[in-house]
Amino acid sequence: MNTWLNVNVPVEERISDLLAQMTLREKVGQLHQRIYGWHAYHRSGDSIALTDIFKDEVTRGEGMGGLYGLFRADPWSQVRLDTGITPELSAKAANAVQRYVLENTRLGIPVLLSEECPHGHQALGATLLPTNIGVGCSWNPALLTTAASCVAASIRARGAHLGLVSALDLLRDPRWGRAEECFSEDPILASRMAEAATRGLQGETLAELSHPDKIVAVLKHCCAQGGCVGGHNAGAAPIGPRELHEIFLPPVQAGVAAGAQSFMAAYNEIDGIPCHANKWLLTSKMREEWGFAGVVMSDGNGIDSLLQFEPDALTASVELSKVAAQAIIAGVDFGLWGDAFAALEIAVNNGSCPIEVIDGAVARVLRLKFLLGLFENPFVDEERAVNVVGSIPERESSLQLARETLVLLRNEDAALPLSPTLQRIAIIGPNADNLYNQLGDYTAPQLPDAGVTVLQGIQALMPQAEISYAAGCGIRDMDRSGIPAAVAAAAAAEVAVVVLGGSSKRNFDTLFEDNGAVAQSSESDEMDCGEGVDVADLCLGGVQEELLQAVLATGTPTVVVLIQGRPHSIPWLAEHCPAVLCAWYPGLYGGTAVAEALFGVINPSGRLSVSIPRSSAQLPVYYNHKTKGDSRYRDMEGTALYPFGYGLSYTSFTFANLQIDTTATVGAIEAGASIAVAVDVTNSGACAGAEVVQLYIHGCESSITRRIKELKAFDKVMLQPGETRTVHFSLDKAALGVWNPAMQFVVESGRVEVLLGGGCGTALTGAVTLIP
Repeated sequence: MNTWLNVNVPVEERISDLLAQMTLREKVGQLHQRIYGWHAYHRSGDSIALTDIFKDEVTRGEGMGGLYGLFRADPWSQVRLDTGITPELSAKAANAVQRYVLENTRLGIPVLLSEECPHGHQALGATLLPTNIGVGCSWNPALLTTAASCVAASIRARGAHLGLVSALDLLRDPRWGRAEECFSEDPILASRMAEAATRGLQGETLAELSHPDKIVAVLKHCCAQGGCVGGHNAGAAPIGPRELHEIFLPPVQAGVAAGAQSFMAAYNEIDGIPCHANKWLLTSKMREEWGFAGVVMSDGNGIDSLLQFEPDALTASVELSKVAAQAIIAGVDFGLWGDAFAALEIAVNNGSCPIEVIDGAVARVLRLKFLLGLFENPFVDEERAVNVVGSIPERESSLQLARETLVLLRNEDAALPLSPTLQRIAIIGPNADNLYNQLGDYTAPQLPDAGVTVLQGIQALMPQAEISYAAGCGIRDMDRSGIPAAVAAAAAAEVAVVVLGGSSKRNFDTLFEDNGAVAQSSESDEMDCGEGVDVADLCLGGVQEELLQAVLATGTPTVVVLIQGRPHSIPWLAEHCPAVLCAWYPGLYGGTAVAEALFGVINPSGRLSVSIPRSSAQLPVYYNHKTKGDSRYRDMEGTALYPFGYGLSYTSFTFANLQIDTTATVGAIEAGASIAVAVDVTNSGACAGAEVVQLYIHGCESSITRRIKELKAFDKVMLQPGETRTVHFSLDKAALGVWNPAMQFVVESGRVEVLLGGGCGTALTGAVTLIP
């Protein structure tokens, strides 16, 4: 028996034995996912047949390292409800892929199936979650872990193994179309969410990866993609080492510490070095310093894009081999689409890539397959997926996340919650009854009645009321013909709920880049957010503000719900509308959550994970900047309209009895000691509610300039009326250290201010002195 087939032999020995038996072509075949997964099959009714494209690719690589997107369905892939793989067919399709590879290759190495799951699995029948920008506003990592574990179980039941999940990008410029994929503008909040997503998908230990409900987390994008200049997708990140270490690397390091077994490189460059060729980042930092031992996957066509010119047909293979060698030597192990990694055989034969580098990458890919137990159990139960996909726990976790993403931005004179005795309600706006507009980018086609819109949520909650509906206008178009009907509906109602915002809904006639980003919108396209959809102006699109003005002019009490993938600038709305609820893209059950919040069934507990600007002209407007003195412009305030961490509640909270260890020695903190912080939080209002207790610091004395404040810890606590709870934090070297002028992470002596508060800002301040 071959050693590599012996389950009782340690994994590293099995890898070495298998590597020793592989030819160069077989090794190279393990290092890329060259074809799109939807090209691997053809569906006819309830049967799935593998295509010649797939079979030829297996022959070409004498095996197959991975296959991306077998279950992907969306306008880019052109996979629809009637042509894609349903939950009932998914395990059969996955098993067919594995069976063909096992039976038609010399060594029979199973294939990794990788899938997109930025907010739930991008596949037919999957339960979608709120997008990350909203999840960040929940400030509840434990809830994300629960939801991510449901996503993992669903994907593994279908027969896939790797989940590509947005977790690393920080939203520093809200003009960027991928704003919705970011958990936050802050590295600490984003890091806690990255850890939560990783543990939900993979479990707490590597041993859990072989379980039938866990998958490998592929955290993306590595690194600093959210630092793109001008908010341009895949644009350069003009940042230096300090900004990189303080802001953009912490979520990556948190993912490594949480045990993530894979990362995806980013399209951008950092200070002139493309991430796909950044050896310092992918090897020196991640592997050698942090101990990451997993697989780095390229982004789609990311290796091919390293080519600085378009080679002719005669030199294409040689030129591709050069960039392939550049990427794999830098630390990219696993290609996604493109032809570059298929040319690695040339790179080895001409001496530009040492075979040892190839062996290291192959070993890491094989290790994933061994950890997942694919050599022992390559197939999945073909009946299980129908009971796991769309399960009750999956739906419940999506709904609870939607509830906790809701941020109450304004509530003058207690306009909310609305009375449950209302008899005439007008539901108005382009996002009031459009399910796709509340789901975000990377969304598969949905079955009829798959989710709940705001209109449907209110209808279900208020069956006794007379509810009228008028869209009024679109997201981006300038057609005003629907406004009169909306005005009439509002005038006849006791209250108007106006649902505005944006959309990442893709159409099947949209034109796309070869990596799936939007290239050109169609005439009917209302997208104002999503991959490839960057904007210069953050105002609400089209005539939405005109619609709101017309509704307000009726005199009918009006509340606004914002469904959006990025922070829009809404100064007029915030000044003139008494109540504003921000729902982000709340997922399939967002309409239920919004209705519950509007009528007081739940108390909104979301706090902003990103700052909402007054205008695009203010940018950047993130909270943790370094501006000193007066931040005002001559023509506008310099502060955010609504700052990071902000959020109202139907109850009130008070903070008292702040306790801090006022002194500590630098040596003690460097050696592992920490400073204890405690504060009492009381629900001083009349209803139950959750407050996010936020701890910030400001370094007053340092060898470098410090940010005006930096989040270091938080805790979300649920309190009954009159209830008090003591919340405890500790500040260790990770919280108190700085990157000194020599770029060493050290604790320095001096005074550090400590700021405690909640959704309404800082409530208490204290200080600690670090003694040399």
